[in-house]
Amino acid sequence: MASWRQVAESAPEFADTVRALFDAHRHKTLATLRKDGSPRISGIEANFADGELWLGSMDGSRKTKDLLRDPRLALHSASEDPPEAASPSRGDAKLSGRAVEVKDPERLASLGGNGSGNLFRVEIEEMVLTRVGDPPDHLVIELWREGEGLRQMKRR
Repeated sequence: MASWRQVAESAPEFADTVRALFDAHRHKTLATLRKDGSPRISGIEANFADGELWLGSMDGSRKTKDLLRDPRLALHSASEDPPEAASPSRGDAKLSGRAVEVKDPERLASLGGNGSGNLFRVEIEEMVLTRVGDPPDHLVIELWREGEGLRQMKRR
């Protein structure tokens, strides 16, 4: 698994675009796994600081319990409506990886928390950027995986 800094060093332009998409809206969508293994979707805020991607959640929340039991997660940027046919899309970003709990109230407070709750650092396994191509007759999919780097695919 990689830190945000490692992804950014490996594929700087890609990481800048993905971060801009995550930063464009305050709320993201987090997928976690329930006790029975079924998926749970929750809204969440994410912060980039000190070369890491951070998630904070209320103590005892369902998503916190999910992540403490099984750290696997997926995070999706907000999706925007498709562009007009004549203009290319900025796209949307998603990543998958694992949440690592960090028990540091000062760090949590520095990221906007009140010092209580749970703080998780995200270790990234893969990131995907999907957008409508130019001309808008195909999708452009950029995929970064740890140990494999960045590759691009087009789908019609």
